Amino acid sequence: MLTDLTYREALITDIPQIQYVRHAVKENTLSNPELVKDSDVEDYITRRGKGWVAIVNNTIVGFAIVSTADNNVWALFILPEFENKGIGKTLHNIMMDWYFSQTQETIWLSTGTGTRAETFYRLKGWEDAGAYGTEEIKFIMTYQKWLLLMK
Repeated sequence: MLTDLTYREALITDIPQIQYVRHAVKENTLSNPELVKDSDVEDYITRRGKGWVAIVNNTIVGFAIVSTADNNVWALFILPEFENKGIGKTLHNIMMDWYFSQTQETIWLSTGTGTRAETFYRLKGWEDAGAYGTEEIKFIMTYQKWLLLMK
């Protein structure tokens, strides 16, 4: 049980820790860590959408970022040692509730095939929308389905 776990909106000052979490994951790793620059994270959490962080002992252990500009989940990552503790589910729900409070547009995401993330999104009710590139799968969630899932 994580008694000191808190969640809040992501701040620009969180970007170094967000990047640390992003690069520490074991699945859906970036082939080139330079592909996601600090300026990209800032753009997504301040202009394109919003982000949230999960904090334990003043350290970010997970984060989620959604884009209303692109109608997609841009990122949802948890440090490996904090997986399977409900942090991802909570960040997911915070992010999705906020997204659908801003728009009723269908949202999408992509993730690696055969990953724990694929299983996670299937369990959260996301609909398989087919292949995305050569090694990823695309999922969608409608506003109506999210409302049903939250009942």
